Amino acid sequence: MTLRDIFEQNGLSGFLDAEKEKKLLILCDLLLEYNKKVNLTSLNTPGDVYAKHIADSAALLPHISGCKTLLDVGCGGGFPSLPVAILNGGISVFAMDSTKKKLDFILYVKERLGLKNISVLNGRAEELCHDGLRESFDAVTARAVASLPVLCELCIPYVKVGGGFYAMKTDAKEFDTALNAAKQTGAVHEKSVEYELFCENETAERCIIVFKKTKHTPTQYPRKYPIIRSHPL
Repeated sequence: MTLRDIFEQNGLSGFLDAEKEKKLLILCDLLLEYNKKVNLTSLNTPGDVYAKHIADSAALLPHISGCKTLLDVGCGGGFPSLPVAILNGGISVFAMDSTKKKLDFILYVKERLGLKNISVLNGRAEELCHDGLRESFDAVTARAVASLPVLCELCIPYVKVGGGFYAMKTDAKEFDTALNAAKQTGAVHEKSVEYELFCENETAERCIIVFKKTKHTPTQYPRKYPIIRSHPL
């Protein structure tokens, strides 16, 4: 199946035009080639990348349509940050990861595709938040990074009051375990959007869990990561 087929199956074709499609196809080629020397993904075919990385990332777009700034925490090889930056030129995307070699790939793609709306942040989320980035973003997302209570403490402090944290998960079953973490960091659960991601030969369950930031995060959060892991809120 083509990239356009995958987007149509998943109701995302409205975000695609010829120029963006070309850039996404190049992104796929660059990822698979770069992956031969740096392990960025377990996927090894264009069809899998089209569905499980690119379309999966694009599914975030309807939920952040009014946002001007997006932080992708634990961005890995750039998903969802790279597809979002390609498909929505009006949003400034910041890709954060503690592993520099992953960010090097994002910068490589940025240069190859001439992307002007994506930047990288190298460091740990619980540390960079205390270095001046607190409550700086309209939207924060994380995809397949950690448990939801941990993610709430790591991510919600970066969200502006009135903004949102969008956790990209396989299902909604974790949301109730994170309600206290969200409350302690200044947010409330707004909704959980469950849907099927259509791939070449299968469907996969997906969910975007949305938390609305309603008040400022107390300055003690996020705590040091070993404490967050061992004593989640």
